Amino acid sequence: MADQLPETSLQIRTLVTPEGKLELSLAEAPVKAPGPDQVVVRVEGTPINPSDLGLLVGGADMSTAVQGGTKDNPTISADVPEGGLRAMKARLGQSLAVGNEGAGTVIAAGDSPAAQALLGKMVTCLGGNMYQQYRTLHVSQCMALPDGTTAEQGASCYVNPLTALSFVETMKAKGHEALVHTAAASNLGQMLNKICLKDGVPILNIVRKEEQAEILRGIGAKHIVNSSSPTFMEDLINGLVETGATMGFDAIGGGPLAGQLLIAMEAAASRKMKEYSRYGSGTETQVYIYGRLDMSPTIVPPGVGFAWNLSGYLLTPFLEKAPPEVRARMYKRVIDELDTTFASHYTKTISLAEALDLETLHAYNAKATGEKYLIDPSR
Repeated sequence: MADQLPETSLQIRTLVTPEGKLELSLAEAPVKAPGPDQVVVRVEGTPINPSDLGLLVGGADMSTAVQGGTKDNPTISADVPEGGLRAMKARLGQSLAVGNEGAGTVIAAGDSPAAQALLGKMVTCLGGNMYQQYRTLHVSQCMALPDGTTAEQGASCYVNPLTALSFVETMKAKGHEALVHTAAASNLGQMLNKICLKDGVPILNIVRKEEQAEILRGIGAKHIVNSSSPTFMEDLINGLVETGATMGFDAIGGGPLAGQLLIAMEAAASRKMKEYSRYGSGTETQVYIYGRLDMSPTIVPPGVGFAWNLSGYLLTPFLEKAPPEVRARMYKRVIDELDTTFASHYTKTISLAEALDLETLHAYNAKATGEKYLIDPSR
């Protein structure tokens, strides 16, 4: 143990009522004393990732959002349309804590050697419920950061870095040799490019604006396609021929893009065929949807051949199935390349109360490229 623990921890809560209302608020929760293999972390940095927004605002129509409460104790409410309500049926009436990852100082520790070794250290954590002042976690949910590392530097060590690394691991495990990635100028996309450049993995990047393409060129990306170009499909097919990519990771989810990737992969493979087959190229193509920036239905038209695959993708199941040596290698690489490959940059650092300011929420909920917010609950 260490100094006396605070009794309560201020945290952000999200609730969807059976009547179709999203309610965001701050609440005090008791701080749990650490068990033998647990530590208490004073959270000093926790990022707002798209996966966090999926829980925080869910399927609510944020154009209906209304500010309530006070400056120090704000609330936000919004309407949830019928479709969103159906999708969130399992969480109706439950007040949930938010925040997948973060970093902070260990202020108390259990009696085990592993817990005591973290006392006073700056650690990065993947434990959920991180949008709060203090978090009690098992030592396996924490990684000690090198001396001198700040919470801002360590706050995003898990979700984006490990997701990007898992894409390459999945590609290799499934026997593919190159990747396609959408929303490619995102924080995660830039990390993925740095990994692929360093490891010699061909990657085709899809963006929707020229300024996003410039961001990627600035870090050395070679293959970039603009989805807003009138020649998009031809450019996409040519890019797939050049890279040989037959596996894609799609952050958009809804709309035509995932289907376009599969069509283009089949078209690229067909260019290499020596004889026509009514069943297509026979080349196995795979697109994983790992995000839902577009909430509309996913469209897969004809033209994808008969060896295509489309499925969902999440980091947690990957880590659960990955051999221990693969996980250990990934964790070590994140720490070793924390200031280079996996460096994150934030638009603004805000307090818990500021995170529930409606204007600020609209800003970070826009998920704009290059706009990433960090919450510092210790403020």
